[in-house]
Amino acid sequence: MAVASAYPAAPALTTERAAALRRNLRRLLRNRSVMIGGVIVLFWLCVALMAPLIAPYSPTAQRVTNRLKPPSAQHVFGTDELGRDIFSRVLHGARVSLPVALAVVAMSGSVGVLLGAVAGDAGGLLDEIIMRVADAVLAFPSLILAIAITAALGPGLQNAALAIALVLWPEYARLIRSQVIALREMEFVSAATALGATRRRALFKHILPNALPIMLVKASLDMGNAILLTASLSFVGLGAVPPTPEWGAMVAAGRHKFFEWWLAAFPGLAIFSAVIGFNFLGDGLRDLLDPRMSRRG
Repeated sequence: MAVASAYPAAPALTTERAAALRRNLRRLLRNRSVMIGGVIVLFWLCVALMAPLIAPYSPTAQRVTNRLKPPSAQHVFGTDELGRDIFSRVLHGARVSLPVALAVVAMSGSVGVLLGAVAGDAGGLLDEIIMRVADAVLAFPSLILAIAITAALGPGLQNAALAIALVLWPEYARLIRSQVIALREMEFVSAATALGATRRRALFKHILPNALPIMLVKASLDMGNAILLTASLSFVGLGAVPPTPEWGAMVAAGRHKFFEWWLAAFPGLAIFSAVIGFNFLGDGLRDLLDPRMSRRG
């Protein structure tokens, strides 16, 4: 009898989950920031995946006879000083900027979450050491410190990504530390501890999963920041090495050519649109995941 009575609860639970999914989907579709940012981000993801198929020319093929041609039917975005098709280079640039930004966010987020969780849970001297190191990194402007680290390591996208990750991790550490300190006093953590959960289990099974929404918002916002920092390092010659089609390096190549405006304009617009897309997406996710916003919705 006990087994038979358990079966009717399953459809009710399934119906409740389906209703919650429909409510969240409606809130998602009503959020303009998420929709606008999601469309832009999805566009650039598709471009990055299909660039070899939709690019009309090779991004590195040089034709000196076609150098500095303005936008035309043959070359939609014109050509650069070596006769390379800028439209093809912008498309392939998405295959460079997006993976580098994703690697930066993954590295800085992983290190920051781990150190922030340890600092918030352990407290005491270890907390002081980690936070003072984070404060020391945050005391410098992000771009200046990234330039200094990349210059010490040497030019290249890998070194640039590592430098940016070293610059961004303290923000994750401080954010997750504050979340751990706040959540460990909540009733569900006290209940888990009372039922025999160890301190480590309570941290990784109960506290950190509840801090993931705010980390997701932070990561989506930092994708745009990472794209901008990567382009900035390439602009000053410390990022992508020629002939890699990277947006920042393309802007740098056209910065002195006023009348050949297309050299810097189109890669600059690509940077702008990708950054604004991730910023819109992050702002929308913040509104959706904020409990106060949820009550209003």
